[in-house]
Amino acid sequence: MVARNIRRLRLARGLSQEMLAVDAGIDRTYVSRLERGLENPSVAVLEKLARALASNIEEFFTAPRA
Repeated sequence: MVARNIRRLRLARGLSQEMLAVDAGIDRTYVSRLERGLENPSVAVLEKLARALASNIEEFFTAPRA
């Protein structure tokens, strides 16, 4: 769910993985791995991503609407 929401929010804001990575201060390949569900982000990384996406951490855990 977190992976899907990171990707959804990134695309909704028109950001590439690289742009998100730069804004969040993390590696682009790490963003890719997060979006594919291959990594489990720490709370610190989720905070960085939320800030870069002008969002809050809770949105990463919200189930998508049917």
